[in-house]
Amino acid sequence: MTTPNTPDATRTTGAAPAPGSAAHPPTGAYAAGHKPRSPWPALWALVIGFFMILVDTTIVSVANPAIKAALDPDTNNLDNVVWVTSAYLLAYAVPLLITGRLGDRFGPKNIYLIGLSVFTLASLWCGLSGTLEMLIIARAVQGLGAALMTPQTMAVITRTFPPNRRGAAMGLWGATAGVATLVGPLAGGLLVDGLGWEWIFFINIPVGIIAFVLAWILVPKLETHPHRFDIVGVVLSAVGLFLIVFGLQEGEKYDWAPWVWAMIAGGVAVMALFIWTQSRTKSEPLVPLPLFRERNFSVSNLAISLVGFTVTSMSLPLMFFIQLARGLTPTESALLLIPMAVLSGVLAPFAGRLLDRTDPRFLLVPGLLLVAGSLFWYSSLMNTDTPIWMFLLPSALMGIGNAGMWGPLATTATRNLPPRQAGAGAGIYNTTRTVGSVIGSASIAAFMQARLEANLPGASEATGGFGGGTLPPFVVDGFSQAMAQAILLPAAVMLVGVVVVMFLRRPRTTSTENWQAAHAADAAE
Repeated sequence: MTTPNTPDATRTTGAAPAPGSAAHPPTGAYAAGHKPRSPWPALWALVIGFFMILVDTTIVSVANPAIKAALDPDTNNLDNVVWVTSAYLLAYAVPLLITGRLGDRFGPKNIYLIGLSVFTLASLWCGLSGTLEMLIIARAVQGLGAALMTPQTMAVITRTFPPNRRGAAMGLWGATAGVATLVGPLAGGLLVDGLGWEWIFFINIPVGIIAFVLAWILVPKLETHPHRFDIVGVVLSAVGLFLIVFGLQEGEKYDWAPWVWAMIAGGVAVMALFIWTQSRTKSEPLVPLPLFRERNFSVSNLAISLVGFTVTSMSLPLMFFIQLARGLTPTESALLLIPMAVLSGVLAPFAGRLLDRTDPRFLLVPGLLLVAGSLFWYSSLMNTDTPIWMFLLPSALMGIGNAGMWGPLATTATRNLPPRQAGAGAGIYNTTRTVGSVIGSASIAAFMQARLEANLPGASEATGGFGGGTLPPFVVDGFSQAMAQAILLPAAVMLVGVVVVMFLRRPRTTSTENWQAAHAADAAE
């Protein structure tokens, strides 16, 4: 994700000359006839906040067993602690459509700084939580802060980098994701082992303060566009997503009772109603459906939802297996992810620059295939006989695949978006990614529990719990087999993603000069 550096661009009122006139030239990073400032310093400032969000996600995945042991040690239902992730993702996903528009309306810098403040303060709340329920509530507030931040970074890239330079910008974003996947697990492991799980949240506070100061100084104001807010759409999307996710998450716990299926079906029906209302809204819909006429935007959104599903769901069975079945500490578990993080961080900038000159499918198809292959490889290794060092190999393969996945998808989705729709487009893209993550988190919880019941009958009713440390020998094999089977779900979903990205096409080339002129004309409207 990223940001711009451009001169201050605020709307004037009163008797000011009309926008676009000689006395009032168009505002924005690339106003016609004005040499723009480099957008890179602002991008680096915003990357810090994006980095913090990613680190927080990966830290929590490593700390889940420790959180369960501390706050929910007496049950064998893994779906309780999964709500620490699902609550965050649900609160993150639902507002994204409107937070993108908020950035267009009130300025991406202002909304970003508000979101960063909410995220940082919620991190303090998370660390001070004494019950699992309180932690889940605090994580939901944290998700709201992330929802305010994320679309602004992507919208700023779209509005300040010309299309033929966005690949390099997204390369930095991809490299940031790669570094975060290394720093998050390692920092999480060290903090959990040394200070306790609470410190995976406390660490966000100094980082958040630094990110706030840098964004305040380096990120410029951009022109704003008036928007009406589709309150009906917000309510329908929130209700629909909640019904679907809650039903998937809690279905196994309630033996998939008829009311659970009714809840899921109701959620699907509400989402269908939401899409119908978007097509009929007379004013300004929450989701501008005409954006989906651009094939690459539509295909990239579908693909990123599948990627979000896969990345969120894969870490849970893997970390539970490594820590509970093989007895590794959180720090030792994190060390197994080093090849993935290093290779992803090193290769992502090269992939971004290459994307500016080639068909996105040349990067995305092999990238997604490598990620899928690494998950099948992980599944084959998840037993008690595999030497621990062998888990480094699929980690390396996944790192190479990640470099050709995150940045290329985001660049392809946003390349041809008009500046006026940058916030809406970024909100839609991040919403589909996060919706995929929410459904992935809920689905993997249900699938893991189902596989546990199949391999360890009666596990959920047994005394004791899975959160108390390394498993006793007589359940290790069944538990390991259940986790190995569970990770096949994200692997299969990623294969679907490979098929989806084949429907992309090479974007049309837009020169920087033509893009500047289009940007200036849009600002003058």
